[in-house]
Amino acid sequence: MKKILIAEDSSTMRSLLVATIESLGGYLVSEAASGFEALRLLPREPVDLIITDINMPDINGLELVSFVRGSENYRHIPLFIISTEGSERDREKGLALGANEYLVKPFDPARLQELIKQYTA
Repeated sequence: MKKILIAEDSSTMRSLLVATIESLGGYLVSEAASGFEALRLLPREPVDLIITDINMPDINGLELVSFVRGSENYRHIPLFIISTEGSERDREKGLALGANEYLVKPFDPARLQELIKQYTA
């Protein structure tokens, strides 16, 4: 089974993401309510994909992307940003920091599922 880590402070959005991912079958999901919690979970078990929001308490999504891309242990993990920050500048910044994909909320669940399958194949 593939493992996906979601870092999202909104419990409603986390639930939507979990439902979208689990409906694919073959995926286990770990949930973090903040960037800090995501960083605490990373060393505990390997993950195949990270999905993060940008706006979160403590460590935001961009800081999480920077940490993951700067880490020898985690830099290979595909990383998606899903955010309400939809300007081209925000998108470019997220991708420049190392995110593989940048989706704007509200996102298309079918598109997210396609990307997940593509990056975890």
